[in-house]
Amino acid sequence: MVSNMAGRRALKAVLIDLSGTVHVEDAAVPGAQDALNKLRQASIAVKFVTNTTKESKRELLERLQRLNFDLQDKEIFTSLSAARSLLEQKQHRPLLLLEDSALEDFTGIDTSEPNAVVIGLAPDHFNYQTLNKAFRMVLDGAPLIAIHKARYYKRKDGLALGPGPFVTGLEYATDCKATVVGKPEKTFFTQALSDLGCSPSEAVMIGDDARDDVGGAQNAGMLGILVRTGKYREGDENKINPPPHLICDSFSHAVEHILKNLL
Repeated sequence: MVSNMAGRRALKAVLIDLSGTVHVEDAAVPGAQDALNKLRQASIAVKFVTNTTKESKRELLERLQRLNFDLQDKEIFTSLSAARSLLEQKQHRPLLLLEDSALEDFTGIDTSEPNAVVIGLAPDHFNYQTLNKAFRMVLDGAPLIAIHKARYYKRKDGLALGPGPFVTGLEYATDCKATVVGKPEKTFFTQALSDLGCSPSEAVMIGDDARDDVGGAQNAGMLGILVRTGKYREGDENKINPPPHLICDSFSHAVEHILKNLL
């Protein structure tokens, strides 16, 4: 009887973060397209999971295709999709604190006389009046739904505030807790895997955010690989327990490791 190598799992799927892992705004992380092609040749399921709240899935797909990434709409699972399914399930009418470009992912959702607050990253709308309107609604009993609570993310001009500080501000002011739908929530990862027909123990996550990508995936039962691109800062791996399964310089190094050691 041949036993598997210690700790070896049958890997069926790789979940890949987008911003900071394969691209930063309109620039690809060097070598990322080739690495993705290599991964696809290994006939393993690939899904892109992103906490984006700034742009719709369509715009994200177009941006990535312009950068020569070979991917399709159905392979992208976003926190906007997860938020939409929650709204439909609960039949909420949301006040959407989102950038205009992200609103198309909520087409067809009734927003008249809103009875719930949905907050993403909305730099153009984060002003006192809008936040105060949301504050009053939550005080009056409207649920507060956060698309995610990332502290910051990476832009070409440096790190930038994420929606987390604004969500936390509303939680603090209203003395209530937001329902978070994106990474690092366990349900986000299980939803992403659900149509791939594989369990968390058969999947690995690659991302640049130690808490949301790697910590979230590992709490959901997956392996997590942290890349030192995007928002990564020295020592991030020490922010989570258990630590990342692996820390790699970039997405292409992570793919090399997977092809060599996890298949």
